[in-house]
Order: sequence, then C-alpha cells, then structure tokens
Amino acid sequence: MFRWIGYGLAIMAVLALGFAAWVWLASARVLGRTHEAAPERLVQPSAAQLADAPRQARILGCLSCHAEGLRGRMMFEAPNVVKVWAPNLTELAARATDQQLAQAIRQGIGQDGRPLFVMPSPMYSHLSDQEVAALIVFMRSLPRAGAQTPRIEWGPIGRFALATGRFPDAVGRVEEFRVRQPFDLGPATAAGRRIAMTGCTECHGADLSGGRPTPDITAPDLAIAGAYDREQFRRMLRTGRPPSGRDLGLMGKIARDDTRHLTDTEIDQLHAYLQERAQRIAR
Repeated sequence: MFRWIGYGLAIMAVLALGFAAWVWLASARVLGRTHEAAPERLVQPSAAQLADAPRQARILGCLSCHAEGLRGRMMFEAPNVVKVWAPNLTELAARATDQQLAQAIRQGIGQDGRPLFVMPSPMYSHLSDQEVAALIVFMRSLPRAGAQTPRIEWGPIGRFALATGRFPDAVGRVEEFRVRQPFDLGPATAAGRRIAMTGCTECHGADLSGGRPTPDITAPDLAIAGAYDREQFRRMLRTGRPPSGRDLGLMGKIARDDTRHLTDTEIDQLHAYLQERAQRIAR
C-alpha cells in the first residue's frame, strides 16, 4: 500500500513540475515576444497645444501613474500576482527617440520591441499626432532625475494569467480599441465622444459598455451617466462623489488626480455625449 502511495505522490509531483514548467515557458514566450512598431507621424503642435500639454498630462493620468516630475514609482503590488512600477520617464526620455516614445504611448510597444503591460496605450491610441508630439515635448522639458525603475515582477499567479491569455498586453488591446469604439452620434456630440475615447475607455471598455480596470474592480457601462444632471456630473468628475455621496474607490482617485483638471466646458461636452448615448441605448 505504501509503495502505491509513493507511486501516486511521485506521479503528482511530476505532473506539478510539468505544469509549472509549462506556465513558466508559456509566460516567458509572452513576455519575450517582440513587435515591429509602425512609424509614427509626429506633427508640430500648435503653441496652444504646447502650453496645454502639462494639463493634458494630468488629465490623461501620466502624473498620477508616473508621479510628480514623471520620475516613476511603484504603482501597486498584488502578492503572488504582480508588482508594477511606472517607469521613470525622465530617465527613459533621455535614451529614447521621439519615435520610440510615441510608439510606447500609442502602440504599447517598448523601446526594446516588447509589449507593454498596464500602460493605457489602447486609450491613448485615439490621441492625435499633435497631441502625442506635445506630450513628448512636455516629457523632455522635465529635468532628468531619479533612477531607472525596475521591470514588472510577475508572481506565479500572474505568470499563469499570462500563459493563459488572461492578462493581455497593450499591443493586442490597441487593435481591440481600433475595432470597438463608442457610438458616433454626430457632430453635435463629437467633442464629448473624443474626451470619452481618450479618458474613459481604459476603465469602462473600448465602447464604454463596461470593463475591468483591475481584477477586483468592474467599471459599469457609462449609460449610468444618463442619470446625472450637469451639476452632479461636474461634481463627480471633480470629487469622485456621486449624488448619493458614497465613495467610488478608484473613480474617486481618478477624479481627484486626473479628471478634476478638465474645464467646465470639457466636462459639459462629455456629459452631453454620455447623455445622448444613454438615450440611444434606452431606445
């Protein structure tokens, strides 16, 4: 009986080792995959765009992720899953070309050709040539400071998620965002639609029908915005508090760090688009 128990334990150990080896190799293949980036067309920004670039960097979440001065920081850690650092962009900009920076922003491809993770390139893929160029100018205007940040550290659960395609890289999601886009409701709401595409889709999904910004958070379909009047919507994007007053967690942090820098006009344009979208869905 003990001999058969030993055989069984040995078989289980071999299977476990084989599974662990498969997870490691499959995830390493994902992490080591390289992509050939498409050439970026960078157009000289207008004087107004250059002047507004620092504010745009805040609205887009560059500083809330990469920290003040874009010097990088440890963003979050999920034990046995992943530990993520936002890179020091002042150090990166000193050794990357404008093309490489633009490809990282809009295509999700790093300087070494490997795919980026966590970087919201799918959402940024909707930025114009001039907007990206203005962000690069702003990035290069900051003094180089701090050290190079570590690469993402993947735990065993994170490795399994990579191996099974449950943690997609930014490159694949850029294509998804190209195909799936929020409803085009015409010229009257075009400005608001564009704000939604470049500011809301990373959390709420490529077409705003809902998403999973983190494994433990589900962001709703933004048809929910149809229930807010203009003042309520302004208050939520500035404070993260809905009319009920409850804490919205991640949305509260995004509002306090990012969307509070939107002007009243921009918030009203976004609200008008989301209201019209909610009415279309309801019909």
